Amino acid sequence: MSIRRTPVALFTAALLAACGSRPPARTGTADNLAYLYGQESSSLEFKARVHHLADEASVIFFSLRTRDLLYKGDGDGPPFRAVVRVSYEALSDWNARTLLDSASTLVRDAADGQGGDHELIGRMDLRRNERSSFVLRITAHDLNRNTRSTVMIDVDRANGSVRQDFLPMERDRELPYFDDHFGGPTDLRVHCPRYAGRTLMAAHYHQDHRLPSPVFTEQGASGLDLTPDTTFMVRVDDHGDLLLELARPGCYHLRPDSTRSEGYSLFVLGPGHPYVADAESMVPPLRYITSMQEFDRISQAGNVRQAVERFWQDAAGDRERARAAIRAYYQRVESANRYFTAHVEGWRTDRGLVHIIFGTPTTIYRSARGETWIYGEESNLMSTTFTFIRRSSPFSENDLVLERDPLLKGAWYRNVESWRNGRALQN
Repeated sequence: MSIRRTPVALFTAALLAACGSRPPARTGTADNLAYLYGQESSSLEFKARVHHLADEASVIFFSLRTRDLLYKGDGDGPPFRAVVRVSYEALSDWNARTLLDSASTLVRDAADGQGGDHELIGRMDLRRNERSSFVLRITAHDLNRNTRSTVMIDVDRANGSVRQDFLPMERDRELPYFDDHFGGPTDLRVHCPRYAGRTLMAAHYHQDHRLPSPVFTEQGASGLDLTPDTTFMVRVDDHGDLLLELARPGCYHLRPDSTRSEGYSLFVLGPGHPYVADAESMVPPLRYITSMQEFDRISQAGNVRQAVERFWQDAAGDRERARAAIRAYYQRVESANRYFTAHVEGWRTDRGLVHIIFGTPTTIYRSARGETWIYGEESNLMSTTFTFIRRSSPFSENDLVLERDPLLKGAWYRNVESWRNGRALQN
């Protein structure tokens, strides 16, 4: 589908916490962040990223889809108007104890009907302290439909992170990309004004096709291969732009400092990412719920689409249940790709594995250390808990590894068997 990417003119953001004033405190326990990966987040597709400029300034870029917005008229026909409030809160940490700053702006769009399917792109200035790290909670609120979507972003300057110094952009237009992961080869312009006139080190790493092991095994996540297959240099022009050809699958890693592994990474992950675009891409995620013999039979079939459909129809027992199971399973695969992609596709990660098999948790707590997912009531002995630990990685801040537990074996096989019977079990 062809999507028109449209920059929108925004009203100046109204700063709600003035410089020098005492920020209001947030009280209570840590927030339940399950909504970040649940139905609420998918009702309004909202993306955001932070970019640090050459001086002390930073910018929040954000993106909305007109198909998700409600356009209202005044009763006399077109134009119909959508109104969205985009706001951010700067929090001291993931426990959200102290509100450091906040701001908001209104996005208005007009259309003859319900807005079609376009991408609206805007920006807000972000006030920050160069010496501090904090967490941003960025929320889009469709005021006509009363739906919300939230993005959480770490802003890490205290520990020398440079990822947010880089912004991938269209080559011929001043429009940013909101993802560092691409489905196929492409040419990019990367804006990094902090390094204008400098030469940066670059390396390419092969794509990792290994799958995570089941949640109950003693075998943990596979280690990161930090050996590049190719190294080269790239020049940033005087305007702060560099051109980069992403010609091969895998990871492209840029480093401004030869003494540190930290840098900025771009990824080429395969056709259609993050979507399940064809029959061939439907096969690999089936490995989580098939035996090796079943998987080999499907992947080696002369007609892969028929083999996949036959597996699901045999599992569900009839065509309609099979269609419902296929839709549910691959929606989870695509959701995992949107939320959990790191140096590999999201469905290949530990969080992606759990998300596909178990669904969206009842409760998610996040900290600088990682995330805790709870299925069921938190205080109930029958609930199931998964703990993911953030792994130090030069490639991605979104790389979390599951603490595997033999006690999870029963829950794993119960949910896998449910899928094999054509039922999506939501814990």
